[in-house]
Amino acid sequence: MAYRFKRGESVIRGLKRVAREEMEEAGAQLSGHKRPGRDEAIHDARKSIKKVRALLRLASAEQDGIYGRENARLRDIARRLSKFRDAFAIIETFDELKSKFQRETRNKLQSVRLGLTKRRSQSAREEDVGIVIVEAASALRRAAKRVKTWPLRADGFAAIVPGLEKTFRAGRKALALVRKDARPENLHELRKRVKDHWYHLRLLEDLWTDMIRASEKSLKDLETLLGNDHNLFVLRETIMADPASYGVKKDVDLTLHLIGTYQKELREQSLVLAARIYDEKPRAFTRRMAGLWDTWRQS
Repeated sequence: MAYRFKRGESVIRGLKRVAREEMEEAGAQLSGHKRPGRDEAIHDARKSIKKVRALLRLASAEQDGIYGRENARLRDIARRLSKFRDAFAIIETFDELKSKFQRETRNKLQSVRLGLTKRRSQSAREEDVGIVIVEAASALRRAAKRVKTWPLRADGFAAIVPGLEKTFRAGRKALALVRKDARPENLHELRKRVKDHWYHLRLLEDLWTDMIRASEKSLKDLETLLGNDHNLFVLRETIMADPASYGVKKDVDLTLHLIGTYQKELREQSLVLAARIYDEKPRAFTRRMAGLWDTWRQS
């Protein structure tokens, strides 16, 4: 399975192939055919859903309302899965925080981790995880079958130019907003736009491998920085909602302090990298991609 266009393959055929493969793969992961752990299966399925939603945005101008319907269906599947994944991920975030500040946290914060572990167990009991996974796998298989009915019309690079430019422009807009107001929701919006742009470049990776891969790496690094910041925000909000449930006061206070310290570092790094990525004008970016596309298809 390759999340990229193939030489000699039409854009319409490539878009449909990639979407179908990602959804079939996600369904197989959740059904246990690939036999990963449950948390890993949910994580991988959510990644595949995000890839398909990014693909839908790329071709949204060509879809006559299909985009809105399919995007909403995939969003709903991901939300049901996220409840269980988030309870697991929040412990990963806490462990990464402890790892980063090993000296400050040595032999400390055990009470906070215990509270987070209890929360995860409670989350799993509130709704049968197995039922949600089975229903999600079935919904993804149905969505994969509907791909063949997507009403894509234009072909060639023209089919994706509007989506490429719109996504890049949205990223620049989100960055400008973060510079004015770095509140969590604005940073999260930037992260989503960065992830869309990253997935779009992955589809175009074969146009000029070295250059595209360098851009992909920068986007992946930025998405990771923003993702870590968002995970820390979720961890902080979870603890702040009921501090007494997450350990003794000195452990909770230290955890919150270290979260703030780490977030400041992540946001400074994110802004520097984002400024470099979004320095180019949107139309200049799409013209450059169009030139690479023509060269690639003619070679």
